[in-house]
Amino acid sequence: QVQLVESGGGLVQAGGSLRLSCAASGRTFSTYAMGWFRQAPGKEREFVAALNWSGGYTIYADSVKGRFTISRDNIKNTVYLQMNSLKPEDTAVYYCGVRYNPMPTMMPADFGSWGQGTQVTVSS
Repeated sequence: QVQLVESGGGLVQAGGSLRLSCAASGRTFSTYAMGWFRQAPGKEREFVAALNWSGGYTIYADSVKGRFTISRDNIKNTVYLQMNSLKPEDTAVYYCGVRYNPMPTMMPADFGSWGQGTQVTVSS
């Protein structure tokens, strides 16, 4: 079992940056692939970025590619999402999750142990 807590969200102007953190508990954290998802009001939860157990493989949604960077520190049991060049359409609650389903479809149902989320609001 892994428990996750997101932090680092806030209100920023378009073009600004934020760094989100996902703190994990559990001695087996380093064995899991992890991912970031986001959910805007009235919309379904959508994939943002994910990485494998070591952080050596990463994948991004087209909408954030080149602007966001996912990384992990297995010693600190933390996953990060560096968000640069933020746009108003990035406004959402951001969640991290553990990838329990080995199918590489990057759907919310493939992940679990969701945290409570952290709000990111980008003004124009």
